[in-house]
Amino acid sequence: MELQVDHAALFAATPSPYLVLGPDLVIVDVNQAYMAATARTREDLLGRHIFAAFPDNPADPEADGVRNLGASLHRVLATHEPDTMALQKYDIPVMSRPGVFEERWWSPVNTPVLGPYGQVTYIIHRVEDVTAFVKAHRAAHPAAALVSERLDETQVLEAELYARARELQRLNDELRQAHTREREVAVTLQQAMLHAPDLARHRDVAVRYLPATGSLNVCGDWYDVVDIPPDRLALAVGDVIGHGLEAAAVMGMLRSALSAAIRALERPAQALEVLGLYSRSIEGALGTTAVKAIVDTRSRLITYSSAGHPPPVLVSPDGHRELLDQATDPPLGTRPQHVPRPQASASYRPGDTLVLYTDGLIERRGEDIDAGLGRLIDVIGECAQLDTEQLADTVLARLGVASGGRDDVALIVARL
Repeated sequence: MELQVDHAALFAATPSPYLVLGPDLVIVDVNQAYMAATARTREDLLGRHIFAAFPDNPADPEADGVRNLGASLHRVLATHEPDTMALQKYDIPVMSRPGVFEERWWSPVNTPVLGPYGQVTYIIHRVEDVTAFVKAHRAAHPAAALVSERLDETQVLEAELYARARELQRLNDELRQAHTREREVAVTLQQAMLHAPDLARHRDVAVRYLPATGSLNVCGDWYDVVDIPPDRLALAVGDVIGHGLEAAAVMGMLRSALSAAIRALERPAQALEVLGLYSRSIEGALGTTAVKAIVDTRSRLITYSSAGHPPPVLVSPDGHRELLDQATDPPLGTRPQHVPRPQASASYRPGDTLVLYTDGLIERRGEDIDAGLGRLIDVIGECAQLDTEQLADTVLARLGVASGGRDDVALIVARL
């Protein structure tokens, strides 16, 4: 007989103080241990922003609890990973004495609760109140005593841990600032590689690029928009295996080569054939997937070819959807011998929308990719009448990757 666990009762009874926050850092639940540790009631806390409930002590010029905790919570939102903080001095207001704060020391851990599509739905903020221990340690081992008295190894280690806690926090902040600067350089590089001058002439084409969370904000996914005068528009997305600067460098070479090939050859299959041959000379390029589509506005025909890539979706204003999956071939460089790639065409009507994307949009760990593709098709069909910018944002939000996911995402939404 399966035992039914009352998780609400467990949460209420656990001896460690827990606070549950929404992604907006508003308090949505609290357990009894947390209320006891902070001398608060549920009515004092629920529905309030955490820093409205617990502001910094204005009488302490060195108070940095809000800054440190805020940085940790935003790291959890950005990385979708738990964050363990250094020992924190974070004074809290005394409810019975307005304007008075009580000295408190905490050992916090912030842990994300992920939704079905990988998005952060809640943050569990767990703390241990170590105020009594810190004060007792300070009283037993004042600074002078640490110099003049002989301490055992455990006491020395404890003293060093507490003396260096703030130094550790400072060093962590410096490392994060350096990492931020490195990411800014990487983002600038990626933006230069993804620059598509022809895109400015197409207000009904929206593009999105989201690197995997935890990466340097660079990735191997790409999009491209190319005008082929007088009346054709070439669209492409691709996905290099891997993340980071190496994958981005390979992406830049392949994207440039495909952009040049489509201008010279004007047939998607031939352009991908050239790209496949070129990929064999580039380390890290084998296994890359890509799809190329040319929209002919005069004949109202979409011609496309795919190298192992998820199929584009064509949707009409009334929500009718069609997968462009009739010209699919293996990824670049995976065949031992060169074989001509397939090509197919589909007609469209003015007002239809064409969506190209990379697998990070639909693929989820432990789930068949067809399930993610079905979700994408449903969202596009339901929201087909939105403008392209709104539709792109809606697709990312409804599929749970608006703030990034486990894999990179590139997306093109074109109103035809």
